[in-house]
This record gives sequence, structure tokens and C-alpha cells, in this order.
Amino acid sequence: MTDRLAILVWAATPERPELVVTPLVHALAARALDAEVEIHFAGPAVRWLVEGVADAAWPTPTREKSVGDFLAEALAAGVRVYACGMARAAWVADGEALIPAAGAAGATAFVARALDPAWRTLVY
Repeated sequence: MTDRLAILVWAATPERPELVVTPLVHALAARALDAEVEIHFAGPAVRWLVEGVADAAWPTPTREKSVGDFLAEALAAGVRVYACGMARAAWVADGEALIPAAGAAGATAFVARALDPAWRTLVY
């Protein structure tokens, strides 16, 4: 059994904050099982890594926990997050900054994970 999980988030965009919670919770669950976990944000989903975007989004009408809270929990648990360079160029405006924890990894990096038998991948 592998203990490495790479997650690609591309369809769970800030317009639908309820959709990004599942990959974050799955990342936390994998970390609880001591797996190495990374989340790759591509397309418009890269906006989750822009400073302030996740903190201002609520996945439920009761607003008990922001997307930023879920993201902070994942980061605190050791999940690594990556922004796709092409997505960043298309979806992050001049003057906007990514959260400090965000690394850079392009499409090739995620495809390499998908092709590596030591890794499992999930796509959202």
C-alpha cells in the first residue's frame, strides 16, 4: 500500500465554496493516516491560494467554519499546497499574492505523481 496522495483541485472554485471542503477533508484524513499529502490547485481553483480568498468563503449557510479554516487545518497537519504556474498567470491578478505556504508546481508535476506507482491521486 502506498502512503502518498496527490490531490488535484480544478473544478472546486471560489464561486462554489462547498465543493472545496471535500478535498481538504480528504487531505486531512490521509494525514491522519500518516500519508504524505500534497494538493495541486489548477485553473480558477488556484484562487483559493490567493491571500484572503479562502478566509472570506463559507461552505455552509451557517458559516461555522470558513474555507480558510479548513485550509489552515490542512497546512497545520503538514499538507503541502501547490499553485499551477499557468493557472496563476491566468487567474491571479497583478498585485495579488498567494498565501506563504503555496509552492509552485505545474501540470507535469501532477502527471508525474499520477504515473508514479508510489502515489495515489484524486481529482476534484
